[in-house]
Amino acid sequence: MLHRFGSEVQIEDVRTADPAPDEVLVRTAASGVCHTDRTMQNGANALPLPLILGHEVAGVVEAVGRDVTDVRPGDAVATCASSFCGVCRWCQRGALQHCENKGRSRPAGSPPRLTLGDAPVEPFVGLGGFAEQLLVHERTLVKLPGDMPLDKAALLGCAGITGLGAVRHAAGVRAGETVAIIGCGGVGLNAVMGARLVGAARIIAIDRLPAKLDLARRLGATDTIDASEVDPVEAVRELTGGGVDHAIEVVGIAATIEQAFAMLDTMGTATVVGVAHPDLKVQIPAAQLLLEKRLQGTKMGSTRFRLDIPFYCDLYLSGRLDLDALLSETIGLDEVNRALEDLDAPTGARTVITF
Repeated sequence: MLHRFGSEVQIEDVRTADPAPDEVLVRTAASGVCHTDRTMQNGANALPLPLILGHEVAGVVEAVGRDVTDVRPGDAVATCASSFCGVCRWCQRGALQHCENKGRSRPAGSPPRLTLGDAPVEPFVGLGGFAEQLLVHERTLVKLPGDMPLDKAALLGCAGITGLGAVRHAAGVRAGETVAIIGCGGVGLNAVMGARLVGAARIIAIDRLPAKLDLARRLGATDTIDASEVDPVEAVRELTGGGVDHAIEVVGIAATIEQAFAMLDTMGTATVVGVAHPDLKVQIPAAQLLLEKRLQGTKMGSTRFRLDIPFYCDLYLSGRLDLDALLSETIGLDEVNRALEDLDAPTGARTVITF
């Protein structure tokens, strides 16, 4: 539990309410430690405190509210912050990631889901995955295949759907096209695998850490560029003879967003996945737009998680998606502060807390 931004989290006991009619109680099996948790710990958004971080979760249903029909006790499930109401204008358009009523909190006037003494406790994005149990709206969950390992399933709820979805849904990469991926953390490595899955002819991974570039090659990159040693834009142009069809930016700073646009070939598309500061501005040469180049963004890979996560589980179980390589380390909950600090200079893909 986080009591003050910029401080360490504390392990404490909280009281969990009984499930409301549309809620599900989940026993946590595994919870990924994502860089977003670190940025929220340091106060990137003015979220209510106390706060339970964590949002990449897999577990087993313990109890359900009377109106829940999608899952039942004993089901293995994964969570997703991209929950949906099904009736707002964005859900009706199929853009569930922009749903206006995600059910992250109970309706006004209702008792809180979690309390510490008499005070309400905020679960991050309605999940709060750094905990033994979750009490969540049913539409934050998707049922998993029975033989899916839960520590691997936890990798899919944020990094997996975002990186894979950025390639498949947002960018719409087609077989035979060329792709550059800037940033080879957990999301970027999933984008590498996504580009391989759709049949990209050339997959160029760009990072400043050789260990991440080595892992990118293992996961399908045909070429790697160490951005600490060379100009990545010039290197991409040299490798491809002019530029790429797609650049996937997974860092979220002005320099890399501008590089993504600069390394495009004519009619190429740069897709920004990295979460940038709200005040960040980027500059692109307006004349390049006459070459029909595009700069666009995506939220959580433009995913439809109840379709995508079971699909990715099937790919993993059939040996076509290497989630094992993404699981750098498993830890206990008592090591969560060390794992969060490691995100300031990460060398692995994903650390997962197991319960």
